[in-house]
Amino acid sequence: MNTIGHTIKLTLFGASHDDFIGCVLDGVPAGYFVDEKNIEADLALRKPARGIGTSRTEDDIPAVSGLRNGVTTGAPIVITIANNNINDADYEAMRRVPRPGHADYPAYCKYGSSHDIRGGGMFSGRMTTPLVAAGSLLRDFVGMFGISVGSYVSRIGRIEDNNSYLPSEIMKISRTNPIRAMSQEMEMQMKAEILAAKSDGDSVGGLVRCVAAGLFPGLGEPFFDTLDGEISKAVFAIPGVKGISFGAGFKVASLRGSENNDSYRIEHGSVETVTNNAGGVLGGMSDGAALDFSVAFKPTPSIAKQQNSVDLVDFADAELLVKGRHDPCIATRGAIVVEAMTILTLSDLLIRGGFKCQT
Repeated sequence: MNTIGHTIKLTLFGASHDDFIGCVLDGVPAGYFVDEKNIEADLALRKPARGIGTSRTEDDIPAVSGLRNGVTTGAPIVITIANNNINDADYEAMRRVPRPGHADYPAYCKYGSSHDIRGGGMFSGRMTTPLVAAGSLLRDFVGMFGISVGSYVSRIGRIEDNNSYLPSEIMKISRTNPIRAMSQEMEMQMKAEILAAKSDGDSVGGLVRCVAAGLFPGLGEPFFDTLDGEISKAVFAIPGVKGISFGAGFKVASLRGSENNDSYRIEHGSVETVTNNAGGVLGGMSDGAALDFSVAFKPTPSIAKQQNSVDLVDFADAELLVKGRHDPCIATRGAIVVEAMTILTLSDLLIRGGFKCQT
């Protein structure tokens, strides 16, 4: 349903055009400090970029309850965020003519006329806002275990960044620009690709690479609650995500074992891998290398071009021109959401696995 996690559970509530959206975090250990300014900083990375994003803007200042003097008490934590900039009228026609690429039609089949079509209802990207807030709230928690999580956009449409980066570079550089690119050159090229799609009344997809460094070897709960499996479940809850791959991903199908296997060595008194084709996961557990995976976001389905659909009342073919405010690319805003869901999953697995923080 709308709850994820085992020891740390997150329950999502609200919909795109409700008065409020938010989440409840239950099972967060008592006694660690939460810097709410960090939550606002992460939420700022989810906001649309000037010139390339939707014109819908929100203050997105969360109300957080369940803390005392900024410290977790062990009680459930409730995060609430107001919806202010909404326009319900843009969505009325979609009650009978579903948007191609959206959840409108399957939601109609499941919920009937009760489905909240406004802004996509609970299927809207707006619902990622409390996810980011919750992940940010737990960022310092995983940091107490020596774990850091970052991401960047490695591809927008035809523009691809094939360079390799250290986790420390990813954590720092990609937060300096709204495209979440790793260089000014990539930022300019990716922005141009987005604007080209926008000028055509179209949209474009993208690829987000996420890296988590400092994981304990053995983190994960085989057989069915594996590290990569739990990450995948959490990431696929993000609207617009259509694929995930760890390490070398599907490229392993073209490799031999001698090429794919990550050799071990002793470095600085610990076991390390020379390469990371496994993406830091073997047997559903961390092998101690950086958790490294890529997430594919589809092009935004709401576009300014006329599309073919059906009229669910007359049960006949129909045409649809989507109105409203929509991003020409969602991958740039999706990067911080991927980070948040990764942090949530790692927090849960750390407690389940009985690992002890370093501070």
